[in-house]
Amino acid sequence: MKTKIKKLLVASRGEIACRVIRAAKSMGISTVAIYSEADLGSLHCELADESFCVGPASPKESYLHQQTILDVALSANVDGIHPGYGFLAENSDFARRVVSENMLWIGPSPDCIDEMGDKDSARQIAKAANVPVLPGTDRFTIDDEPDLLGLASEIGFPLLVKATAGGGGIGMKLVTDPTKLTAVVESTANLAEQAFGDGTLYLERYVANARHIEIQIFGFGNGKAIHLHERECSIQRRFQKIIEESPAPNLAADVVAKMAIAAVSLAQHQNYQGAGTVEFVLDADTQNFYFLEMNTRIQVEHPVTEMVTGRDLVKMQISQSEGTQAVIEQGEIMTSGAAIECRLYAEDPSFHFIPSPGELTEFTIGANENARIDTGYRVGDSVTIHYDPMLAKLVVWGQDRTQAITQMMDLLNQSKVKGVKNNIAFLQATLKHPQFIDGMISTHFVDEHLNDLI
Repeated sequence: MKTKIKKLLVASRGEIACRVIRAAKSMGISTVAIYSEADLGSLHCELADESFCVGPASPKESYLHQQTILDVALSANVDGIHPGYGFLAENSDFARRVVSENMLWIGPSPDCIDEMGDKDSARQIAKAANVPVLPGTDRFTIDDEPDLLGLASEIGFPLLVKATAGGGGIGMKLVTDPTKLTAVVESTANLAEQAFGDGTLYLERYVANARHIEIQIFGFGNGKAIHLHERECSIQRRFQKIIEESPAPNLAADVVAKMAIAAVSLAQHQNYQGAGTVEFVLDADTQNFYFLEMNTRIQVEHPVTEMVTGRDLVKMQISQSEGTQAVIEQGEIMTSGAAIECRLYAEDPSFHFIPSPGELTEFTIGANENARIDTGYRVGDSVTIHYDPMLAKLVVWGQDRTQAITQMMDLLNQSKVKGVKNNIAFLQATLKHPQFIDGMISTHFVDEHLNDLI
């Protein structure tokens, strides 16, 4: 059934809220922003047609407060809600409440969010779809009093302790020493309980020489789905991505093709609708790949895919929810050139990448015809302790990877941030590192070359 969205509420903040608002406006859709007291006067509120305060700075009392957001949506008479990413983007309960109020949820079905949001459930679904999965345990809680060393012996060390409800590197810890397993399990469970309200865990084999590759998919329902090629996401710190690119360097075409087929198979198996990302860990030694997780939302790094495919994923999301998105055949998805995204953070790389709150006394980002800047900040805005300290996403396109790197270096050289510590110099050092230039990267790149990068 086709339902035209005339007014859309964006249930997020910062650069992703700005990005969704701009996309909706370009489609002739009126927009509603929400903000916490800490975000009063923020850019996403300025861009929206209407904006409403949903509570104090604490996310639990504002951006995560479902009833308040629904009350705003109903009073503003919106037709749909786009959750962006983070906060309530993968909260099936919120999605169901949106649908129950006769509003469109811009995302996959609540049932799909449930099934893929739980990492243990997602692993079982991936197996059913014939997608390779790393050896791991069933879910457990501390209250189950599991035989941790017995479970670990089936996997071997090193291994990862992972929260079933985790995401974005939160609730995931590496264990190399068997004597520390119990303490890590307990601390991870406590963190997961605080962050997600769910302390359920599982253990999973750790791939030592790993690359983090993800496949952007888009589902049309009824078992129809396509992929929009791969993204390389191996440059990370503390399991959090910093630099992403497409296509992935030094990765054989047949390996990429197999990963893409696996991702589409999973999406088709789920009758998936809308944008999603299937993430894989690739063993760089064997070239074997394994299912990591599926994100049932738009990704932070989606711009690199848009740059190389020319497709607007957010517009596609909205159109799919309206029932107006035409089915796209795989052969219609073409790529051109190479794209790189750098995440600009207010943080101190020299001190364990600790966040650096404060007022932006200078915020100048470079520009060129092949660049795209996604940000929710301006000079005079403040970076607070309450939210992720990402200031902007700098994205460039080049005819090839070498040109894209050069374009990004030019962009960073033009950029100046004052008032908070930032990672511009760190990004520059990474981009000009010989191994990065040669595409010899892994998830350990930052740790292995930290002294060169800081």
